[in-house]
Amino acid sequence: MIRTPFRDLAAVLAAVLLVVAAVLVGRHLHFTYDNLHVGWPPLYANWGPHVGPGTPAALVVAVGVVAYGPRVAARLPWRALLGTAWGAAMAWTWSLALIDGWQRGIAVRLTSRYEYLQVIDRFQDIPATLRDFTGHILLHSPDHWPPHVAGHPPAATVTFVLLDRAGLGGGGWAGIWCITVGASACVAILVAVRALADEALARRAAPFLVLTPAAVWMGTSADGYFAAVAAWTIAFLALAVTGHRPRLTGFASGLLFGLTCYLSYGLTLFAVIAGAVLLLGGPRRTRPLPYALAGVTVVPLVFTLAGFNWWEAYHLLVERYYQGAGGIRPYGYWVWANLACTVLIVGPATVAGLRRTGATFLGSPARLKARSPFNAPETGVRTDDRHGTPVRVVSLLRRRVVPRAGWSGTSPDLRLALLVTAAFAALLIADLSGMSKAETERIWLPFALWLLAAGAFLTRPRAWLAAQAALALLLNHLLMTGW
Repeated sequence: MIRTPFRDLAAVLAAVLLVVAAVLVGRHLHFTYDNLHVGWPPLYANWGPHVGPGTPAALVVAVGVVAYGPRVAARLPWRALLGTAWGAAMAWTWSLALIDGWQRGIAVRLTSRYEYLQVIDRFQDIPATLRDFTGHILLHSPDHWPPHVAGHPPAATVTFVLLDRAGLGGGGWAGIWCITVGASACVAILVAVRALADEALARRAAPFLVLTPAAVWMGTSADGYFAAVAAWTIAFLALAVTGHRPRLTGFASGLLFGLTCYLSYGLTLFAVIAGAVLLLGGPRRTRPLPYALAGVTVVPLVFTLAGFNWWEAYHLLVERYYQGAGGIRPYGYWVWANLACTVLIVGPATVAGLRRTGATFLGSPARLKARSPFNAPETGVRTDDRHGTPVRVVSLLRRRVVPRAGWSGTSPDLRLALLVTAAFAALLIADLSGMSKAETERIWLPFALWLLAAGAFLTRPRAWLAAQAALALLLNHLLMTGW
C-alpha cells in the first residue's frame, strides 16, 4: 500500500507537470499565434531575475516562519495568535513587494493606465459619476474607463477616491491600504476555521496562511483588498451561525457581502462558500439570516439610489471583456492553464493538503491519519508529539456517511474539508465561466486563500512551509510580475 507521504508527493508531482505543460504549451501559443497576451505564460509576468531591498527581509521572514511558525501557532493565546498572524502576513507581503523596490513594487502598481487611480479626478461628483458609470464601460464609448475600472463595480474605484479625499492619495497610500487590509484575510480565515471546525485545525493552518506564495500578488493588487472583504464576510457568517452574537455578526456578514459584490462581479460566487457555512452551522444556523439579509441590502441600495445599475453594468462588462484580450485569449488553453496559475498561487503544500481533503471525503486510509492534526486518540486530551503542547481533542467521526444531525455533528476535519471544497468549487465555476482567462493569479486570490487552510491536514509542516517559501521567493526574484 502506498504510504500517505508518497501520495502527497505524487499529487505535487502531478501539479508540477500541469505547470510545466502550461508553460510549454503557452510559449508555443505565444510565439506562434500571439493570442495569450501574457509575457510568461501562464502568468502575467516577464522573465527578469533580480534582487532588491526586500530580499533580506523576505529571507528572514521565511526562515522565521518555517523554524518557529508551527510552535508559535500551537502555543500563543488565541487572540495573540490572530494579531501575530496578521503582522507576519504583512511582513511577508511587504518584503516580497519590496524585492521590486518601493517605486515599482508598491508606489506605481495602482497608477498604471489599467488601474483605478487613473480616474480619481473623474469622481469629483460621486453620485453624478455613478449615474453615468455604465456609459463609459464599452471600448467605443466616449472616455471609456480603463480596464480595471470598467471590469469592476464602482465600489472598487470609490474606495480609492475616498482614500484620496481623506488625504491618503497616490499610489503609495493605495498600496499600503491593499497590503494592510489584504493581510487581514488570513485572520478572517482562522476565525472561520476555528468557528466551523476547531481551534486545533485553525492553529495548524495559521503558518500556511501567513507564508503563502499568494503574497507575491497580494502586494500590491486591489484583489488582495477584495479578498480580505470577502474573507471577513465568511468569518462573520461563521460566527453568526455558530451562535456568536448572531444579530451583530449576521448583519456584518451581510453588509460585507453586499460590499463584496460591488467590489467585483465574480465574487458573487462567494455565495457557494456561504452555503457551505450554513450547512456547517449549529442547530440555530437560520437565526441570523434575517439580519444577514438586512445587511446585504445596504450597499446595493446605496449604489442603486445613487444611480448605478449593477445588472446593466455586468452585461456591458461581458461585452467589454470580449472587445479586449478576453475575446482573443483561447478558452481551450486557459480553462486548464488557469489551474496551473492556481498551483503557483497556493503552492505545493496546498496541493498536498487538497489531496488529503479529497481523502477525507472518500474515506481512504490517509483520512484516518489526517483526521486529527496531532494523531490524537478518539477522545480526551493529548500532548502534541512535536511541541509538548496540550491540545483539546474532540470526538472524531469514523463513519463515511453524514449523521442525521447534519454537517454540524461531523468531525472537525470533515467540516474543514467541506469548507475548502466549497472554495475550490467556486474557483472551478469561475474557471468554467470563461470570464477569467489569464491573470487569475490575482483575480482568484479571494478563492485561493481559502484553499490554504488545507495545510492543516499536513504532517511535517516545516518541510512543507519551506517549499511554500521557496516557491514564493523564486517567483518574485525570477519574474517581473505585472501585479
